[in-house]
Amino acid sequence: MELDEHIRIKRELGASICDRIGDEIDRLGFAAGSIEHYPFFDQARFELIKDPFTGDHNLAGYWHDQRQQLIGSLQFNSDGTFYAEYDVVRPHPTKPKWFVEGITAWGSADRITAEAKLLPMPE
Repeated sequence: MELDEHIRIKRELGASICDRIGDEIDRLGFAAGSIEHYPFFDQARFELIKDPFTGDHNLAGYWHDQRQQLIGSLQFNSDGTFYAEYDVVRPHPTKPKWFVEGITAWGSADRITAEAKLLPMPE
């Protein structure tokens, strides 16, 4: 199967994953307009990566900022699961002692789970 076919097959689930990550960012309570980038499935750059265990191809997508720095990734595994990370890199808007590194999401088409990756602020 070609790259374009993998992307087509995963588009609906990928868009749902991106929505879930965006919802998790919004739940943190950042001021409107303060988050510059949200993940959108069709804005990712995709490639096929060979799964070393199964030999099948996994679809991997990457998001970059304007300076071409990596800010997120999404990988669909050949077993039907996925894992995604998306950078936020901002102080937590309501918890002054915490820093939001990013959002992680994982699961399968049946269940998309997401949570913020928080780090304590240095003192």
